[in-house]
Amino acid sequence: MIDPSKEEALVAETGNDAPERQFVLQVVQPGLAGLMDGSVSTLAPIFAAAIATEDTWKTFLVGLAASLGAGISMAFAEAMSDDGKISGRGDPWVRGWVCGLMTTLGGIGHTLPFLIPHFLTAMIVATIVVGVELVAIAFIRNRYMDTPFLSASFQVIIGGVLVFLVGIGIGSL
Repeated sequence: MIDPSKEEALVAETGNDAPERQFVLQVVQPGLAGLMDGSVSTLAPIFAAAIATEDTWKTFLVGLAASLGAGISMAFAEAMSDDGKISGRGDPWVRGWVCGLMTTLGGIGHTLPFLIPHFLTAMIVATIVVGVELVAIAFIRNRYMDTPFLSASFQVIIGGVLVFLVGIGIGSL
């Protein structure tokens, strides 16, 4: 819960958009951080495993482990990074749950296609899912963080492509 004096200052500072600002600080921002982390940081291990093994089941297991592990890690990192009292970002455990869940979802998105037994089909579907995830991240950044869509797309795609290429490169060794 936000200190009432800080809440009053926030309302005075932001006008009537204080509830939306709190939603952005407490839900959107940790959710976006989690989605970005889950969608991008799991690319390298998942696609490295796919290329190295050409085994969709083993790739799925690596992706599941990477997604759940990253989700747990990000949940605790967000919950312990800020108690919300000084920053006004709200309950740390709520932010932690949101961040952890979105991190897991970001990684699971391009992990699920590896349940498809045909390797090439799974790779194509997973790659398409990555593209959809990156566009979704750019859209959220545009909508809630006032980042121009093309700028957000460029930033997210550059990071995603670099991590994707690291995974492909390491998996090819």
